[in-house]
This record gives sequence, structure tokens and C-alpha cells, in this order.
Amino acid sequence: MSNSLVGVAIDCADALALAQFWADVLGRQVAEDSTPEHAVLLADDTDTGEPLIVFNVVPEPKTVKNRLHLDLISDTFGAETERLLNLGAQRLRDVQTDKARWTTFADIEGNEFDLIAG
Repeated sequence: MSNSLVGVAIDCADALALAQFWADVLGRQVAEDSTPEHAVLLADDTDTGEPLIVFNVVPEPKTVKNRLHLDLISDTFGAETERLLNLGAQRLRDVQTDKARWTTFADIEGNEFDLIAG
């Protein structure tokens, strides 16, 4: 195979603010040369293969459900739920199935993401 994933790009209204939110969520650093128009969330220092997350300002607002979203997993689901809410995330819905449990949140710009109980 000749392709590999280097990053995920997210359209937004304020790249620096959204990058800082996700830096706090994921425990990553925002690149020093980031601006309100373009910001990069650096991969951590371990060799986990985590991609860069890039935030780019676009002129149009978010209007519908995301076609792509991030899934996070936590073995401290309740505590992590509270931490996300304190960072500014909004709880959208809780889901429980026979085999899984997760909560769908919205970040500070309304982009959906899931926290899965692990």
C-alpha cells in the first residue's frame, strides 16, 4: 500500500479556539505557529501512529450532523464525561446497547463526537 493517514482536517469558525479545546480533551499540544485561521494539534511524543488534527477556518457555518466524527474511549467513563462537560462539551445523547455504552457530545462549535465506555 502506498498511502498512510497523516492527519484529520476539521472545518471551523475559530481554528485556535477549537484546537485548544481538543488539545485539552486529548492531552496534546497546539503547534506554536497556529493562528485563529489555521491550527494544528500535534501528535503526542509516543509512537502510537496518532494523526495530526488540523483545524481550518471556512466561511460557512456548520448546519447539519457531521458525516465524520471522532470516537474516544475511556476506562473512567463517568469522570471523563464530567471533564468533557467542564471543558465546554455539550451532552447530546446517551446510548446503551447489549454490548456497548457511549455518549454523543458536541464540541464548542457543535461538532459531534462520541465517548465510549471502555
